[in-house]
Amino acid sequence: MSVLVVIENPEECSLVFSGVEPVAARSYLADDSFPALKGVKIFNLCKSYRYQSIGYYVSLLAEARGHKPVPGIVTIQDMKSQSIIRLVSGELEEVIGRQLVDQEPRKISVNIYFGKTPDKMFEPVASRLFKSFPAPFLRADFGCSACWNLQNISPISVKDIPAADREFAQSVASEFFAGKKLVIPKRPVNRYDLAILYDPAEKHPPSNQKALKKFVKAAETVGLGTELITRDDSNRLSEFDALFIRETTSVDHHTYRIARKALAEGLVVIDDPESILRCSNKVYLAELMTRYRVPVPKTLIVHSKNIDQVLDEFSLPVVLKQPDSAFSQGVVLARDKDKLLKEVKRLLSKSELVIAQEYVPSTFDWRIGILDRRPLFACKYHMAAKHWQILRKDGSGREVYGKVETLPVTKAPKTVVRMALKAANLIGDGLYGVDLKQIGKKVYVIEVNDNPNIDAGYEDEVLQDELYLRIMEVFLKRIETRKAGSMVP
Repeated sequence: MSVLVVIENPEECSLVFSGVEPVAARSYLADDSFPALKGVKIFNLCKSYRYQSIGYYVSLLAEARGHKPVPGIVTIQDMKSQSIIRLVSGELEEVIGRQLVDQEPRKISVNIYFGKTPDKMFEPVASRLFKSFPAPFLRADFGCSACWNLQNISPISVKDIPAADREFAQSVASEFFAGKKLVIPKRPVNRYDLAILYDPAEKHPPSNQKALKKFVKAAETVGLGTELITRDDSNRLSEFDALFIRETTSVDHHTYRIARKALAEGLVVIDDPESILRCSNKVYLAELMTRYRVPVPKTLIVHSKNIDQVLDEFSLPVVLKQPDSAFSQGVVLARDKDKLLKEVKRLLSKSELVIAQEYVPSTFDWRIGILDRRPLFACKYHMAAKHWQILRKDGSGREVYGKVETLPVTKAPKTVVRMALKAANLIGDGLYGVDLKQIGKKVYVIEVNDNPNIDAGYEDEVLQDELYLRIMEVFLKRIETRKAGSMVP
């Protein structure tokens, strides 16, 4: 496997790595030659992995391109999660205590370079932490009151590596760039109970109250003890076998952190954290669909250097999307040049990359629900009256929706269902809602959504209670398979 070391400004890098030439992060994101590379491991040495920063996008697009980023997006999110940090600290309690028992002062930071540290005393801790948080350069902060524990884990940028550590870091990094592999342990599952995460105060929940009751009834029908929980119950996840998220998900949000914590504790999770990461970012989806030749409206990933390209390549109007837009929010239709430039600059002030997409007008979008790589339901989501989206606000701020038509999957066009399955299967085997447009004989995938709406009276109109049973049967099957020790997460 070939190696690329990606850094924001290679000319400013104080380390010299044998056998590899650093690549500028912006080149990796924007140069057309990189997506075509096969069998590549990406070592992301950007100074920040903050959400939607250039370092974040290097790892995100590396995953979309089929490259192997270190750190991956899951690791980046784990380093921000106090619940994951506490979980790892608990698992390492014995080794941390043994290594730091007589340490003074009662706070200490350890720099970790690919699982190694210049102070051999801390190497057992460093090695274990690297397996939990596989990132090139880390700083682990420990503190002690009644006992020693891990308080924080964070990436170190190249320029922040202490001068005394540079030769060591350079040597260790060069070894890894030569091909050492990473192994992350999995955790087992023990019990048969399902938690359904929801927010009773959410304005637009993915399932209404009647649907939640039907989920509980269906779960109990297949033998799963079920409890509705909120974010305040996240410390109780170890009581359950599985987590079903029925609260609108987002990456920089407690839903992702709870999903990640649940997965780390061995639960079957829908929406799983990788699906949340992948579906929540339109840039990732655009890159992924392009790579696998899934037909989509003409799309351009826009950054600060190619804004003029939007005007050159697209006819107005153009749809602009912030990467983490959801539920028609963060999506703009620019009908003229002035609005296009204004909105692109506004969106780029929030994210390094945004999406420009050809406007494909239609009276409705198909929504194909998919679970476990099988179609579950088919709906037509009609556009709101006198609007180009399914939701609009009238002059008084009242929300107006288009109608929802639910059909048997067998009545939906085969090409629509087939294309929905192809797109969803690129994300995973979770629960997805694929939005598509059919224009004549052509079918375009608009996006793949994790956490799709399943509301009583709408998506269940055809299957009725059978819809909820099918979902719960998948949970039961996955729990039993994991308990038998044969499921690969």
